[in-house]
Amino acid sequence: MEGKTYSTIKTWGQTERFRCPLPGEDRGNVPSVPIPMTMGLHSYICDDARDAAAQCAAKILELLGATLDTAPRASLAISGGTTPKLMFAELAQARFDWDKVHLFWVDERGVPPTDPQSNYKLAKESFLDPTRFPGRNVHRIQAELPPEDAARLYAEEIRNFFGVPPSELPSFDIIHRGMGPDAHTASLFPGEPLIDDRTNLAAAVYVEKFHQWRITLLPGVLMAAKQTIMLVAGEDKAEPLRSVLHGPFDPKRYPAQIATHDGRDVLWFLDRAAAGQLK
Repeated sequence: MEGKTYSTIKTWGQTERFRCPLPGEDRGNVPSVPIPMTMGLHSYICDDARDAAAQCAAKILELLGATLDTAPRASLAISGGTTPKLMFAELAQARFDWDKVHLFWVDERGVPPTDPQSNYKLAKESFLDPTRFPGRNVHRIQAELPPEDAARLYAEEIRNFFGVPPSELPSFDIIHRGMGPDAHTASLFPGEPLIDDRTNLAAAVYVEKFHQWRITLLPGVLMAAKQTIMLVAGEDKAEPLRSVLHGPFDPKRYPAQIATHDGRDVLWFLDRAAAGQLK
């Protein structure tokens, strides 16, 4: 159909075609194909990053609504980046009651919240301010502090929010993540020793390639999420994505395999460029 954007749902063995909404179009008028919420890997493949971000936002809203149907509150951890900015713009346009949603961050750069590099600043300007998101529900990483202090305080805030003892890990309702051209996710880069940490909640990591401290959630928390949603776009992600999904399990080499490989429940929202080398 001329002027329409089509996408593919792939469940690693089955493919179905559905239409992404056009910009500004009411999603209620667009037929969609549900992704089965069973153990496994499922992906939406859209024509471009904007469509992928729109579908990702719609799924997050759907999952949050379903959670709030049976629970008094919902927890969402988000990531930063160019494609998530498109997703935040979609969330900002949604008619959704955010009063019972608590927002956390998967990772943060070691900069003040007013710095252009700040993931918090990106979300604040693109999502929180337009929706008048309740400030009491915002759990940002205090990355203006010394990195170790920021990580410790963030871990304490998460543990207090979920009410879990030191021997247990919290379970976020939704964790949204991305993937870099080197297959990093959160701020866990290839070779990072903390990739083996399945016990602690958050840590400070020094990213040598950027000469920068970051604070990140750790693999145990990422793996404990009730739902993992990956948003990945760009041709530079095609080769690493193929390795993450179809290569041997080696999270030290491909950190994006954390919580996304071999039987995990994860939804991938991809543009065609990123999905170009998938089987």
